[in-house]
Amino acid sequence: MKLAVLSSIVGAACAFAPSSSGKTGSSVLRSSPQETEEETETTMPVVVAINGWTPDDTKPCYGLPGSVAPTGYFDPIGFCQPGNTLNDVKRYREAEVQHGRVAMLASVGYLSGELISGPFNINGPANDQLQKMPAPAFALLTVAIAAAELKRANIGWVEPDLGQWTKTLFTLRENYYPGDLGFDPLGLKPKDAKGFANMQTKELQNGRLAMLGAAGMCAQELVNHKTIFETIDFYQKVYSGVDPYL
Repeated sequence: MKLAVLSSIVGAACAFAPSSSGKTGSSVLRSSPQETEEETETTMPVVVAINGWTPDDTKPCYGLPGSVAPTGYFDPIGFCQPGNTLNDVKRYREAEVQHGRVAMLASVGYLSGELISGPFNINGPANDQLQKMPAPAFALLTVAIAAAELKRANIGWVEPDLGQWTKTLFTLRENYYPGDLGFDPLGLKPKDAKGFANMQTKELQNGRLAMLGAAGMCAQELVNHKTIFETIDFYQKVYSGVDPYL
């Protein structure tokens, strides 16, 4: 009797047990360490360093160079505050580098263009020189600027897709370092990561100063409609006690 009862209990319990497909439960639920490592490797994204820089979201500006003493990392407006995407930060840095380069050229152009008469005998304040250019020269300049901008966009930016415009519009390529267009005719680009970071910081600092300088010269000429050298001469006379209007 006891044997019969025990047999019925075992049979009922087996009805609720999972069926086996020829493998033990331990082999189904467990995986080897090698398989676990392979799965982990496939799921983790591989971040490739660009010019020695690897994006690090724990650092300001994702670890991009450009901060120097005594201010260090200086971002009072919060362009690169935590939470901004990597693409946004790279896009801001791209804009900063390119505007800095244009401002450095403009700073030299303000001084040299007012000091030396150009090929079209254009002189006077630099603010007024652009509209004095002959129409063909102005058109050629416009085409050259447009070609340079299109080339830059083709190198660093993802082609816009109207079907996925939210993902492709204003998006930089993952393997593109902001400002690195591959244009280095003098071979000044360092090969090592530390040297490149130092060179990038120097370029950024000079570009930032040039942006302030070019804006200052433009504002000054808008106020008094004189060249930079005329303004310097004017205030030299003022501070020397000489009437500048004589």
